[in-house]
This record gives sequence, structure tokens and C-alpha cells, in this order.
Amino acid sequence: MHEMALAESVVRLAEETATAEGARRIRSVIVEIGALSCVEPEALTFCFDAVSRGTLAEGAELRIERIDGAAYCWRCERTVPIAARTDPCPECGGYQLQPTAGTEMRVQAIEIE
Repeated sequence: MHEMALAESVVRLAEETATAEGARRIRSVIVEIGALSCVEPEALTFCFDAVSRGTLAEGAELRIERIDGAAYCWRCERTVPIAARTDPCPECGGYQLQPTAGTEMRVQAIEIE
């Protein structure tokens, strides 16, 4: 479960930002997660709640925004939507795909007070 390490990194980043801004509390954290990132949103939420206890982020809402997956098909020579890394090209059925979107995970915003 690598989501625990990811949640710890998100909380640490949010706390560093909140402390630098002189905040008393973190209200919410918005995280973008790509469909091809191999991160389970439910597991990340569970881990975020666990690791934020006793921090400025305790009780904060973790909002997850999903980013669709896409890949370049070398056979079709164009970008196509995919839901998983193991999906074939929806146009030609081939597997010569290079992911171009949906592999990322990043903190998009932190709301503090």
C-alpha cells in the first residue's frame, strides 16, 4: 500500500505550506490523480485521514480530482483515450501505446485558515 507514503507526503507538504503562511488549520487539500497513476483514491483518502491526526490537517477534507488517461498509438499515429495501462487502442486494437496523460499525481491546492 504505497498510498500511506503518498498520504504522508501530501500532509507534510500541506503542513509546510500552512506553517509558512502562518495558518492555524488546513481546511482542505485538492489532489489530482491520473487514471493511469496506480493510486487508489479510496486508499489515499483512508491513509490521509490516518496520517493527518495530530497535524494542522486533522479533519481536513481531501478532495480528489481524476484525470483521464490517454496514450499515443504508434499504429494509428494519434492520441486515444484509455482507462488502464493494459488497455488496447480503442481504434485499432493494438497495444503499441505510449501513455501521454493520466500518469500524474499532484497537490493542486491547499485551503487554509
